Amino acid sequence: MRIGAVLIDIDGVLTVSWRPLPGAVAALRRLRAAGLPLALVTNTTSRPRASIALALAEAGFPVSAADILTAPAIAAAYLTGNHPGARCLLLNSGQITADLAGVTVARGDDLAPVDVVLIGGAGPEFSYQALNRAFRCLQGGARLVAMHRGMYWRTSDGLQLDAGAFVAGLEQAAGVQAEVVGKPAAAFFATALAHLGADAADTLMVGDDIESDVLAAQRHGLTGVLVKTGKYLPSVHRHASGTPDHVLESFADLPALLEDLS
Repeated sequence: MRIGAVLIDIDGVLTVSWRPLPGAVAALRRLRAAGLPLALVTNTTSRPRASIALALAEAGFPVSAADILTAPAIAAAYLTGNHPGARCLLLNSGQITADLAGVTVARGDDLAPVDVVLIGGAGPEFSYQALNRAFRCLQGGARLVAMHRGMYWRTSDGLQLDAGAFVAGLEQAAGVQAEVVGKPAAAFFATALAHLGADAADTLMVGDDIESDVLAAQRHGLTGVLVKTGKYLPSVHRHASGTPDHVLESFADLPALLEDLS
């Protein structure tokens, strides 16, 4: 098969704590030199696209904000389309309002009722008080929208708990079901493919999360590539719900795989 486009996760694939993984910059430069359409698709909720692009460019990656699709940007499109005019309680670690165009976010001191509880990435902001406020809003009829369901991610300090654990707790406590808009949601992959003008059958997805990145992409018709960096754990790989199309030691090995597939 010939690959016509590539979707690439960032955390754990290109970088860890925004520091490049070995060989990642050179590999991405080779993809650029080959003229292969690509997009960086990330559930990162700690910073907006422009900030991500700047951090990656400073690290040597040949990317711009136009190459990046974030869960907050996808969430904004989802909310304006499915919950137009909704007042949202945002629970997130990091400043992402630049990617939430068109979304009305309640101020922290505004205790008026909200229509949507919007969950981003976990961090110190996920205090008991904040979670309990979200719980009360859900009890009052607000919808629960999650940017992703990731349970943990890899940082320079090791694996860190992420928002998925809190989303699951809120679902159980309030008796609701979250509307998930980031990976592994179908809308996320559909938006990324539309962004590149690519067909799923000709597109490859590279990620370190076997379920949300790789197997989810395969369920939507893409070719999945799992890298053994970032959050990759052999035990999770062994007990996964499916088998990746390809497994690489790292993103540095991707150009060679693409040559084999051409």
